Amino acid sequence: MQELALARLRQLSAHEVGHTIGLAHSYASSAENLASVMDYPHPYVFLNNGKIDVSKAYDDKIGSWDKVAITWGYQDFPDGVNEQTALNNIIQQSLKDGLTFLSDQDARPTGSAHPYAHLWDNGKNPADELTRVLEVRAVAFKNFGERNIKPGAPMATIEEVLVPMYFFHRYQTEAAVKMIGGLNYRYALRGDGQLVTEMISKEEQIKALNALLKAITPSTLLLSEAIIKQIPPRPMGYNRHRELLKSRTDLTFDPFTAAETAADMTFSLLLHPARATRLVEHHARNQNQPSLDFLIDKLIEHTINAAEKAGAEGIVQQQINVSFVNHLLKLAVSEGSDQVRGAALRKLQNIELVLNSKKYTSESWMAYRTSTLNKIADFKNNPESYKPQQAPPPPPGQPIGGGYACEWH
Repeated sequence: MQELALARLRQLSAHEVGHTIGLAHSYASSAENLASVMDYPHPYVFLNNGKIDVSKAYDDKIGSWDKVAITWGYQDFPDGVNEQTALNNIIQQSLKDGLTFLSDQDARPTGSAHPYAHLWDNGKNPADELTRVLEVRAVAFKNFGERNIKPGAPMATIEEVLVPMYFFHRYQTEAAVKMIGGLNYRYALRGDGQLVTEMISKEEQIKALNALLKAITPSTLLLSEAIIKQIPPRPMGYNRHRELLKSRTDLTFDPFTAAETAADMTFSLLLHPARATRLVEHHARNQNQPSLDFLIDKLIEHTINAAEKAGAEGIVQQQINVSFVNHLLKLAVSEGSDQVRGAALRKLQNIELVLNSKKYTSESWMAYRTSTLNKIADFKNNPESYKPQQAPPPPPGQPIGGGYACEWH
């Protein structure tokens, strides 16, 4: 772990030196073989013979894009060389090499569209990488327990180690969701030969959606009994702090609210008004593109229509379903287009019909139905003033900064 931390500091040092010599953030680099230290890299954790391996967490080289940018900015040319032509040749060669420059405005907004401009991601394909990250996360939880804290440490501090593992997929989720309703584009100039705009294929969007559905599957968000029973309330002198999970159970660890928070994180991205509006637009322009109805129907199939689980997994499933309905309610009164709000309203009506037809037998599932139908009824009675219950936010997760600068938090 010490070597991992040192590798991160080396990468960060190169990044900050890049800023001092005029380089901007370059957020498409993770999809182009780590082409720039000016990206925000997520530690690359992989499975080696079924075990967690962090030996390649951070790269130790200056990237191809960095060399292009520095050459363009600092190259001296001999007398007689047309400087403008020479500079253009540097850029043209970088385009031939497949290098892309996209920065903060393309990567940071949660509703943004570019499929390859992200913070804290890895891999050439965001959907494939999310699937891989979830596999790593699952293995980490299989081996999780008291050995993850030092001997003599309070057992309650297991939660400090649990949190980054539980949300290990959060930033790759943000990357994968941009495939849905996504638009591939470049900072193209007239005559430079770059791609201008291109919709993402239906097949790639469906692959991304399938990966995202894994992130909101009950078994993914369910913590095992073996883990839960090892986390007691905090001892005196160990107050709760912002790096821990929020709890609806006062002093005790709350695994179901953890699932609610994780589900909310994914649905807030999937049902973002800008993303939903782009789905409507792209489908109207090209019938081969997935529609907003297609997306919501897939989510209903995965949540409301899914067979009911029992016990703790059933409660997690209910939390996921409720989160979905809450975000559909938000979408129905969002800043999205009229078509977006109308689609959300129609799907809420469908959900009412499905829930009324369900023959639940367990008390928790009957309570879930009553609560969900009441939410929808309250919304229909006064949609403009209705405020869905807010899920507790996840703990801060970005290693450095939430703004456009790289300040420490």
